[in-house]
Amino acid sequence: MSSNRITVLGAGAWGTALALSQARNNHLVTLWGRDAACINDINANHQNSAYLPGISFDVPLSATIDMKQALTTADIVVAVIPAQKLRDVLQSIAPHLPAGIPIVLCAKGIEQSTGLLMSQVAEQCIPCHPIGALSGPSFASDVARGLPTAVTVAALDEHLAISLAETLSTAQLRCYSTNDLVGVEVGGALKNVLAIAAGAVRGKALGASAEAALITRGFVELRRIGTALGARAETMMGLSGLGDLMLTCSSPQSRNLSYGIAIGHGENLEGRPLAEGVATAHSAAKEAARLKIDAPIIKAISEILDKKLTIEDALTALLSRPLKTETN
Repeated sequence: MSSNRITVLGAGAWGTALALSQARNNHLVTLWGRDAACINDINANHQNSAYLPGISFDVPLSATIDMKQALTTADIVVAVIPAQKLRDVLQSIAPHLPAGIPIVLCAKGIEQSTGLLMSQVAEQCIPCHPIGALSGPSFASDVARGLPTAVTVAALDEHLAISLAETLSTAQLRCYSTNDLVGVEVGGALKNVLAIAAGAVRGKALGASAEAALITRGFVELRRIGTALGARAETMMGLSGLGDLMLTCSSPQSRNLSYGIAIGHGENLEGRPLAEGVATAHSAAKEAARLKIDAPIIKAISEILDKKLTIEDALTALLSRPLKTETN
């Protein structure tokens, strides 16, 4: 496979892990970030101790705070920027992007101010560039350590999706392709909300049975919203839907699950690491209401985060809903 010049935007845990995976794949990788101390740590010490403590890089990785330098010669840009900050970054990079190169979005969320998916934000900010998305059950530390991982790469243009998947696949990171961009994005966004819900159940010590029931019924809501927005059902059942939901709801490595556990424990939430599902919960609840979709779990989490509802009251409301067949 020929080498590509890949620029990864975002020097946090996931951005650094993806940059490492592509450097191991013999691509020419440049990692861009805003934090000069973090960038210096990567270049000088071959580690990112702030975001991937204890992991030493086994390949050279070039990092920079100079956005223009990072982008000027790129063949592919992988944007690993938090969902609520993506618009600002895309507007900043637009003048420096080589004409027509693809942008692969890795944020999993819905823009709170507009209710748009990340690809829709990108279409507004960089309309002349083909857009892809990478999502699936993956922890940054696993990818950084070179452990086996499988994800989905999506683009509306099926040929582009296949090409990106082939380029980004490595011996340890297997990329499956799809042209169901909406399905991949919806799955990635909504699983974060459901992970907060699962964490709240765990933190409240309501039992494994309740947690399993919530995740399963939450997945029904994810599928309802996804299909209403045009996603394919089989995408929801794949890596970027069910697969990502399973991982995110299973391990405290997930920031969203940990955030929910903290809610269940009644902890002070100030200063906790970013949990994308917090902002997405409100947008998802609004979208479900707009689409007239029954999504009681997503609605309850939105109201719990707004402190309009307690976990106890949410549980009572969910358990007292009218009985119906499971497939309704």
